[in-house]
Formats: sequence, structure tokens, C-alpha cells
Amino acid sequence: MPQTWMITGANRGIGLAITIELLRRGDRVIAAARNPWGGALAELAAEHPAALIPVELDVTSDASIAAAKEALAGQAIDVLLNNAGLYGPRDRQSGLDVDFDAWREVFEVNVYAPIRVAQAFLPNVEAGQGRKIATISSRMGSLAANPGNALIYRSSKSAVNMAMVVFGNSVRARDVSVMLFHPGWVQTDMGGSGADITPAESANGLIRTIDASGMAETNSFRDYTGEAITW
Repeated sequence: MPQTWMITGANRGIGLAITIELLRRGDRVIAAARNPWGGALAELAAEHPAALIPVELDVTSDASIAAAKEALAGQAIDVLLNNAGLYGPRDRQSGLDVDFDAWREVFEVNVYAPIRVAQAFLPNVEAGQGRKIATISSRMGSLAANPGNALIYRSSKSAVNMAMVVFGNSVRARDVSVMLFHPGWVQTDMGGSGADITPAESANGLIRTIDASGMAETNSFRDYTGEAITW
């Protein structure tokens, strides 16, 4: 049976790749982005007018989230995927020199936004059959990895891991599964051209793993193949 996924940051990178793969297999996608009517999403909408639902959404704006929530009232969502994210500046991310303004901006997108979105669209997820909320994190947020650089990005991913686990415990009794994923080192604007895997490889792995997951996997932290990552 076709599923309905809502994906934030669906206009580029991993979000776009997941959107393409889901449409290819016959699912419906609510493609959320600040401008969901341009670029590749516009082409996909023309090809899949009944299956792709563009939604304007700035994940850092309460007003934008409220407007999208109103627009999607009554729309069941099987999988809500928090994908929108920022890396921050390529410099000034060390323990000895950090750009605090950039740090705040990254936390808005990587930490606060997934909770804002999850809270806003929880009724839609509860109305769906899948009842899953997934968030793209990163193995760079693992404390066990004993990291030594990328302070802004790493701390945001550690923080979103904790935030979503708390959220997951809050909705466990509602039979909504909450999961965190490292998508791999992906050849995107963020990952760079020298990364290990293509967006399509990451997308297909994430889709397969999310499809196979349920309440038994709630509050898990895994990579795109389903392998557990140490916290």
C-alpha cells in the first residue's frame, strides 16, 4: 500500500534524493521547503502531480510551521522525516575559536526545528498507518567517538539526539516510533564530492531501514543500513 511521507528540506541533497526514490516506487510525498515550487521539485511536481504535495515551510519560523500545519490539517502522514539541516561555517568550529552567532543559527535548524516540526505534525502522524518520526542526525554527534573538531555541527547533532529521545519517550504510549539516523557520508553540498556514497544510495538505505522499523526501534540511533551507532 502506498505511504505518505512528509520530508523537510526536500528541495536538495538527501531530502530530494529520498523524495525521488519514494515517488519512483509509488508513494506520496509532502515536500516541505522554504521554496518548494522551484528547481528539481518543480520538475518532479510536473511529473507526479497527484503524488507530490509542495508545502512552503521555514522550519525556524513558528508562523511558517503554523501555516503549514493549517494547510495539512486532516492529512494523514505515515512517516515524518526531519531532514533539513545546516553544517555551519567551515572555520571557527574549534574548542578554542567558535562563531557563536553561527552556533545559534545551526541550533535553530538542527535542534529546535525537529522538535517544532514533530510537535506540530504529531496529530497527522497519529492519523497515519506508519506512525513514524525519523530525524537525520549524524555519527558526528556521537560522544563515544571522542571528537576533536566541528564543534558547532557535532554539538547540534548530540543535542538533537537527546531532544528526540525525550520526545520519543513522550509519545511512546501513543505508539509513535521515533528514530535517529546517520545518513552516511554523502556526496552533497554539505558532504562534498569526495564523500563515500551517493545521495541515491543513502536514500534507498534510509527508506529500507525506516520501512522495516517500528516501535521496537523507537529511540534508536542507527546508520542508513540499520547498523547501531554508539551514543
